[in-house]
Amino acid sequence: MVNSEDVARYLQANPKFFEDYAELLAHLYVPHPHGGRAISITERQILTLREKSRGLEHKLAELIRFGEENDAIGAKVHRLGLALIAAPGLDAALRVAYSHLADDFAVPHVAVRIWDRQAASSGPEFAPVAQELRSAVAALTQPYCGPATLPHLAELFGEAGAQLRSVAVVPLVSATASVGMLALASEDARRFYAEMGTLYLGRLGDMLAAAITRDLG
Repeated sequence: MVNSEDVARYLQANPKFFEDYAELLAHLYVPHPHGGRAISITERQILTLREKSRGLEHKLAELIRFGEENDAIGAKVHRLGLALIAAPGLDAALRVAYSHLADDFAVPHVAVRIWDRQAASSGPEFAPVAQELRSAVAALTQPYCGPATLPHLAELFGEAGAQLRSVAVVPLVSATASVGMLALASEDARRFYAEMGTLYLGRLGDMLAAAITRDLG
């Protein structure tokens, strides 16, 4: 017994069938894809092409939106990079980083920690960091994004730590040496998520690490 799959395979294997039986096209009707009357195969093909066209338009619009968003982020990273280059010392570089991340990137909570470096400053950036957290950061091969589950991470943000629902942790590496970490945090669980891209976060970390090693030697 011939079934619908047999018919489909036959038509695929015999593309000249409708050339040999062209008059069939004038008498074949199929259901309208959205219900209602039956329509000819030609009309159905036109509807299918229109639906595909709309799908492609949506995908193109999405690609354009992503491109515009990436351009905007790229411009912000560029501005931060220029400001870090112009900063006349570590304190100024840190102020630049905090200011740009808060204002340009709208990150509500930012923490920087620097280790194994001598500093004239006694700011919070040089406060001791739990070895568990240092080890977790050192093990990262790319920025971590997701829930605030890294050990002792919430402690970096003081009283706000208990309310944080998502974080981005960026290892600060100069050459092959770990110099510290950059942590961004939010009360919004969707702000930093596991599947998000980390290209620009990595670049932020590279620029900040370069500024730290330049100013601390």
